[in-house]
Amino acid sequence: MTRNPDLAPAARRLAELLGAVRDDRLGAPTPCADTPLATLIDHVDGLSLAFAQAAAKDVPEGGSKPPAPDGANLAPDWRARVPERLGALAAAWRDPSAWEGMTEAGGVRMPGEVMGRVALNELVVHGWDIATASGQPYVCGDEEVQECLVFVGQAVEQNGGKGTPGLFGPPVAVPDGAPPLDRLIALTGRDPSWTP
Repeated sequence: MTRNPDLAPAARRLAELLGAVRDDRLGAPTPCADTPLATLIDHVDGLSLAFAQAAAKDVPEGGSKPPAPDGANLAPDWRARVPERLGALAAAWRDPSAWEGMTEAGGVRMPGEVMGRVALNELVVHGWDIATASGQPYVCGDEEVQECLVFVGQAVEQNGGKGTPGLFGPPVAVPDGAPPLDRLIALTGRDPSWTP
C-alpha cells in the first residue's frame, strides 16, 4: 500500500509565504496567466476550504463548484483566515479515512487518494507561484516535489502532453538535468525562470 503524503509542511510553508506578502504586491502579476496575486490568494483561500471539506467527505449543499476567484473577494482578515484554513486542510488529510472512498472538490469527483495528491500539488505549486510573484525564496521538500512530479507526470501523460484543463497548461520545455522543482513547475505549464 502506498504511503499517503503529509500535507502539513506544504500548508505551513504556504501560510508563511502569505504572511510575508506586502499589500503593495497584491496587484502584481503571477506565473498564472491573467491572475494578479490577490486573485491567486483568493483561489488559495477557496481551495483550502474545498479540500478540507473533500477530506471529510463533506460536500456543500448545491455542490462543490466554487465561484471564480477574484482578488476583490479578499476580506480584510485574509492574512489570518487563509493560514487558518490551510492548517485545517492539512489536519483534515491526516485522517486516514480522508484517503479512502470517493470525494468531491471543485465540482470534480475522484478517489480520496487522488484528491489528496491534487491538494498537495495545489499547495506546492501555488506556493511557488506566490513566492515568485511576491519576490520570496521558495524551498520545498524533496519528497513533496517527487510526489507531485509523479502525480503531474501521470496527468500530463493521460492528456497526451497537452496539460490538464482546469488544473494546468501544456508543459514547458526545460533543460536536461533541470532541478526537480523546475521540472514540476514546467510540467504544470509554467516557466521556471518566470519573474514578475
